[in-house]
Amino acid sequence: MKIAALISGGVDSAVAVHRLLEAGHDLHLFYIRIGLDTGEGDCSAEEDIEMCSYIAAKYKLPFDVVSLHEEYWENVMEYALRTVRQGLTPNPDIMCNKMIKFGYFEQKWGHEFDKTATGHYASTAIINDKIYLTTAVDPVKDQTDFLARIDYNQLSHLMFPLGDLPKAQVRQIAIDTQMPNAYRKDSQGICFLGKINYNDFIRRHLGEKKGPIIELETGRKLGEHKGFWFHTIGQRKGLGLSGGPWYVVKKNIHDNVIYVSNGYDTEKQYGKILHLDEMHFISGNPWEGKCEKIEITFKNRHMPEFLPAQITHLGGMEYVIESEQKVQGIAPGQFAVIYDKDKHICYGSGIITGQNVVI
Repeated sequence: MKIAALISGGVDSAVAVHRLLEAGHDLHLFYIRIGLDTGEGDCSAEEDIEMCSYIAAKYKLPFDVVSLHEEYWENVMEYALRTVRQGLTPNPDIMCNKMIKFGYFEQKWGHEFDKTATGHYASTAIINDKIYLTTAVDPVKDQTDFLARIDYNQLSHLMFPLGDLPKAQVRQIAIDTQMPNAYRKDSQGICFLGKINYNDFIRRHLGEKKGPIIELETGRKLGEHKGFWFHTIGQRKGLGLSGGPWYVVKKNIHDNVIYVSNGYDTEKQYGKILHLDEMHFISGNPWEGKCEKIEITFKNRHMPEFLPAQITHLGGMEYVIESEQKVQGIAPGQFAVIYDKDKHICYGSGIITGQNVVI
């Protein structure tokens, strides 16, 4: 097949290229470039592009650097800043995959190929003649949660060559094939922000505004913060408080107040009920017309664990999850990603709503 392979300069996408070539496919490599919001170049992107060029040269493949700068800042980061202003917790990586990698890239370049391939740790499966997004064999590296807002047409055009490999084996393939990036560290942080510090990015766009940090149980002022938009429900680090651990458990957006609770086991940082809105099913609703509780597993953040629960349809796009165990840091604005009870099929995701953010 003729395949557009999205590469990042990292070891995962490089090994994905190697595996696709082993399978006999015809590849064209692409790097999606996004500049900084200051309008300046990103030195980390230059390093990535250089590494991608080495991979292309190693396998004698065509390679193009394509720009989706305006589309990224007008969609993904506009969404992130809007969400943060509302006191909610965004997930730019999820929206980047939906809008940029498998949205605008597909519209402009990817549609000319039979498939688009990436180095994501994910898989697909055909069940009853329909394609489903399924988890990778490596639960620690599984990235299906970052793909939980793509639609069926996008999924149908995707390939994930690494879904059946553990990370250690991917790294070993890179070493055995003498990849130029075989020992390069995995990238961290938000999609396309490169080496930008997230708080610096937020500060640049939203500024600072001092407000009190209040102990929820006593009403006692413990300190000050520089703006509610720097903090998320469940956060422990970065509060600057002594006598901890302290966890952010509530925010009052109108009055710019952060509420915290003390102790690793404070009940205020846990919950079992997650209310969801804007529910999205990648391959269609598997429970269409059912009102009873359905057994599922889910994630409310990127983590290896799948939490057992039951989900109930409340009407429209609203659902409620009842977790079997306590869930730490249920942050409104984040996505709850829904899987079957066997932790295999990723059905989609909903946006967490809640009462711990007061507008």
